Amino acid sequence: MQRFKIHQFVSAPIASAIAVGVSGIDPQLALACTRAVYVGPEDTVITVRSMDWVSDMKSNLWALPRGANRDGAAGSNSIRWTSKYGSVVATGWDVGTADGMNEKGLVANMLYLTESKYPKPARNDRRKPLSLSLWAQYMLDNYATVAEAVEDLRQEPFYVVPTMTPDGHGGTMHLSLSDPTGDSAILEYIDGKLVIHHGKEYQVMTNSPVFDQQLALNAYWKDIGGTTMLPGTNRAADRFARTSFYINAIPKTANNPEAIAAAFSVIRNSSVPLGISTPGQPNISSTIWRTVADHKNKRYYFESTRTPNVFWVNLADIDFTPGKPTKKLTLTDGAIFTGNTATQFKPTAPFKFLPANP
Repeated sequence: MQRFKIHQFVSAPIASAIAVGVSGIDPQLALACTRAVYVGPEDTVITVRSMDWVSDMKSNLWALPRGANRDGAAGSNSIRWTSKYGSVVATGWDVGTADGMNEKGLVANMLYLTESKYPKPARNDRRKPLSLSLWAQYMLDNYATVAEAVEDLRQEPFYVVPTMTPDGHGGTMHLSLSDPTGDSAILEYIDGKLVIHHGKEYQVMTNSPVFDQQLALNAYWKDIGGTTMLPGTNRAADRFARTSFYINAIPKTANNPEAIAAAFSVIRNSSVPLGISTPGQPNISSTIWRTVADHKNKRYYFESTRTPNVFWVNLADIDFTPGKPTKKLTLTDGAIFTGNTATQFKPTAPFKFLPANP
């Protein structure tokens, strides 16, 4: 396969990253997503993401109250906790939280990362196991800000144990967090160790290669300049470069409808057309849905690529009081929603998180 010739002045780390990004790609890497954070004036902060997958994830929205007792679904020694905050989440197959926002405005996004390698703990490891299906939910249940989460997670109270997805794919994910201050964190398990990138500069995340190499690739494209040329394929590294350019190039405004529209335009630009196929990448994933989380107004937007409109949930209109029922907005029966759907969630028995693989 022909490779791009790297400019002679590119540094070795960046050259290495570019070589990874444009060389042969494992078809599994086509299980793709994109996430970005828009930061505007007057505390306007918006997190956008696309969910790209090879099959229908049968996603629904759930409203989860405070005070829920959970365990890590990874055996008898699993970590246990009681949720401090209520949240609205988008599930995958109703067995795990893929994306969501809690009532404090913290947002968690799960994205695919083939390079993930989870810990193999020693017999006397003090950490508690946590199923991958609960990783995002643990964050939403326990933390109000990114800084609070990172401070706790550096102590590693748990380690993540992988799962297989119901459609048979390996559960290899990394996780992003963002909050109303515009702060971000990227969490990855690389060679069995938790790697945390924390700071407002980490606005964008896609998939492979690992985040350090994504940053190196993006530095190369920044040097070229987005108005001169941007990579246009649906590869993760190319989507990272395009999204990084556009999320900062679009006008920043405190006008909420304009800011939401601008954020949506960026994530749509980074999406993979429905039904697309690429030679040599038989498992290429189309974008199946997108979310936009308005941190300031605690509003969570959802857009399916198979329905003609966007709807949202005003978290202020949901009662997250402990003891209140778990509620579900069913998206898998063909219903079409519009506007604020907070009152259309129906009391439903809580879904069961997918246990970790033994």
